[in-house]
Amino acid sequence: MTTKQGSGGAASATVSPGLVTTETGELHRAIDWRGAFWVAAGVPPLVLFSIGGIAGTTGKLAFLVWIISMIMGFLQSFTYAEIAGMFANKSGGASVYGATAWLRYSKFIAPLSVWCNWFAWSPVLSLGCAIAAGYILNSLFPIPAADSQMVIDWVTANASALTAESPRVVEWLGANAGKTAQDAMTALLTQDGIAALTPGIRTWSLFSFQIPYLAQANLNATFFIGVILMLIMFAIQHRGIASTAGAQKWLAIIVLVPLVVIGVLPIITGKIDMMNVTGLVPPTAAYSGVDGAWTLGGWTLFLGGLYIAAWSTYGFETAVCYTREFKNPKTDTFKAIFSSGLLCILFFFLIPFTFQGVLGHAGMLAPGIVDGTGIGEALAAMVGGGKFVTQILVILMILALFLAIMTAMAGSSRTLYQGSKDGWLPRYLTHVNEHGAPTRAMWTDFAFNLILLAIASDIAGYFFVLAVSNVGYIIFNFLNLNAGWIHRVDSGHVERPWKAPSWLIGLNTILAFVNALFLGAGAKVWGYSNALWVGLVFAALILPVFAFHIMGRMAAASRRRH
Repeated sequence: MTTKQGSGGAASATVSPGLVTTETGELHRAIDWRGAFWVAAGVPPLVLFSIGGIAGTTGKLAFLVWIISMIMGFLQSFTYAEIAGMFANKSGGASVYGATAWLRYSKFIAPLSVWCNWFAWSPVLSLGCAIAAGYILNSLFPIPAADSQMVIDWVTANASALTAESPRVVEWLGANAGKTAQDAMTALLTQDGIAALTPGIRTWSLFSFQIPYLAQANLNATFFIGVILMLIMFAIQHRGIASTAGAQKWLAIIVLVPLVVIGVLPIITGKIDMMNVTGLVPPTAAYSGVDGAWTLGGWTLFLGGLYIAAWSTYGFETAVCYTREFKNPKTDTFKAIFSSGLLCILFFFLIPFTFQGVLGHAGMLAPGIVDGTGIGEALAAMVGGGKFVTQILVILMILALFLAIMTAMAGSSRTLYQGSKDGWLPRYLTHVNEHGAPTRAMWTDFAFNLILLAIASDIAGYFFVLAVSNVGYIIFNFLNLNAGWIHRVDSGHVERPWKAPSWLIGLNTILAFVNALFLGAGAKVWGYSNALWVGLVFAALILPVFAFHIMGRMAAASRRRH
């Protein structure tokens, strides 16, 4: 096997991408392209993570944003498919394969690519567990609805607690012109009733604290349930990629088939209101619910939607994370990413269109849609299901989140593993267990996501984590789409089991700069003026880590010589 060494000593190309044997202490060659397809099947449920947020930000343009973003992701995947085929003995995905292209130009860009891809993918664990914990809490300890009988009875029993002269009533009337004192008392008593009847676990917190310059962290019930869920995912993946793929296969069938049926049924039965998907203009402001115009502000919201959608729609590139674990990487690599892309096209075209067509802009702004915990109830309403159907769909949504979390843990841990193997990250991450699972990388993912889960345990922190992690994802895509043409120039002699058309490599290079435009316009749209800067600072953290790591290796080599 022939390799070409770039600066820093990492292999920049592998010439023999065909059938390769497994070495002791390495990842196991245990799956074909179908296994990678099932592992990547956790990407379609990512639409549930931000479908409400994108609808709030872009209004009636939401379903169009998803379609445009998915088309971009599919086109870009062909660059990743080509460069992945060049590296039969590497794991970790496109960031690793693309990083090698930059080695001769800068030692620091390669680890930056790997780092940015990891901190973009890894937060799926915490975000998915936060939503799943919300579903579990809603099922076991529901917050009573304002129109529920128990709240109505409470209001009736406590009607004498407020009068027209009460300070709270006067204050409420001052903020709600044109309303009567009776309106004020009803609204305030309803709020009090909901608060009084809300199970204590929904407001309980062990403690909360401010992380300087970042966000508020909260160790509440969502956090602790999320930790348990992450440990369950870890236990499944501990048995290696074949076990993970097997579990993903059945989860995907159980989750994705009903989701397709629910997406298609409203179209067949005529429940789509065309008024909800025509007259495509941006809103006047994020979450305003009012149609605006194509002004500078409107374009900014549109680009902001494309920015956050990329985090989900581009994600099926994770299918090439497992090249080192393919039985026959020469044929499996392209099949894995192409089939995964087709699956994502179906879901990212269908689900946002059906949601918006049935619910409308106002329905998409409901709190349960925005934070992701009301998706199951919304799906049941779309198909006219009762309470039993709603409970079944809630369970399916939890399983869908498990699917996404499993995909993220498998891919992000292998990115850490290969980054360590190539000398860009600390060596302890190269450890694999007897099943070929990179367990130290998985534990690192777990520890990192404990911090993120504490932040994401409320809706404000949730979208902060999402916005910051996507800074890394856009940087990764920019670097690796450019890596396609750099590999063509510098490593044109290296065998490519599948080669993209040259015009598509060129188009994807242009899309790299389009993604950079999304980064500039999009990060601040999500309500966090510092999200872009926090993301850039976090991306830059790899530079001192890498420098320290290199100095440590040099010192160790010097000691061996003496």
